Amino acid sequence: MNRGRGLTRTTKDKLFSLILALPAVVMTVVFILVPVVDSIIKSFTKYQIKNIISGKPGTWNNFGNYIKLFQNAKLPQAITNTFIFVIVVVLSAFILGMALSLILNGGVKGAKIIQGVMMTPWVIPTVISALIWMWLFQPQYGLIKYLASLVTGGAVSNLAVLNNPKTALMGISVAALWKQVPLMTLLLLAGLQNVSEELLEAATVDGANRVQKFFHITLPSMKSVISIAVSMSIIENFKQFPLFWTMTGGGPDGATTTLAILSYREAFVSQDLGSGAAVTTVWMLLMIGVIFIYNKVLNTKADE
Repeated sequence: MNRGRGLTRTTKDKLFSLILALPAVVMTVVFILVPVVDSIIKSFTKYQIKNIISGKPGTWNNFGNYIKLFQNAKLPQAITNTFIFVIVVVLSAFILGMALSLILNGGVKGAKIIQGVMMTPWVIPTVISALIWMWLFQPQYGLIKYLASLVTGGAVSNLAVLNNPKTALMGISVAALWKQVPLMTLLLLAGLQNVSEELLEAATVDGANRVQKFFHITLPSMKSVISIAVSMSIIENFKQFPLFWTMTGGGPDGATTTLAILSYREAFVSQDLGSGAAVTTVWMLLMIGVIFIYNKVLNTKADE
């Protein structure tokens, strides 16, 4: 009876914290860790839709699913497309977001109204965004084709962005940027507003120009915000599926087939869940690796 009364306040606080965290831990284990482990196991088996219907377990085939994917160039092409898309969109979103945040932070009239209007693309569901940009890129009556024809005096009359393997990925990247730049801008703007005015004023007194203040004071002061914003952008674009599936379905000729599209096709179109799990495993490991390397590089530069 006296043991409960003998607990120190610190121990009670720790027990209370554990009780509060327990539901989140259980949810994480049940809905994230268990499915991930199950997917990794299935990636080493021959596991198809018929196995689910019959209730029979998959047959262990070691690295058979991975070898098959690499041998027919499906996986390397999907990895390449994914990395190109992620690099282009993340870098472009950061540059555009930083530029817009600097403008909005510079005392522009109606900045609050602009911020509200600017967030509209981010609020719109991704599938709706994809449909909007499909209409804009439509090769017969799309607005982009009309503007291109108008600017070039009719020299460009056949502009099929999403139907051309050379431009399809660029078209989806533009749609992704339209949706993601507003949130990036808002996050970076929040970071800018927390930069010390005293440091900036001291640098001005010392003779530093705007560029020097930006690179030596503003960016280092925004390190944590930049880390979170860019990490979120990397994860978001690594797992991007709705835009690709709605706008091109992975075509034309596999030009927009990313790891997300390939995983879906292998699992639900080809009805080979083992192969789909293999793609998902590679996809997850690459994403974790990229995030780890990015944070490592960011921390190394910050320590220099």
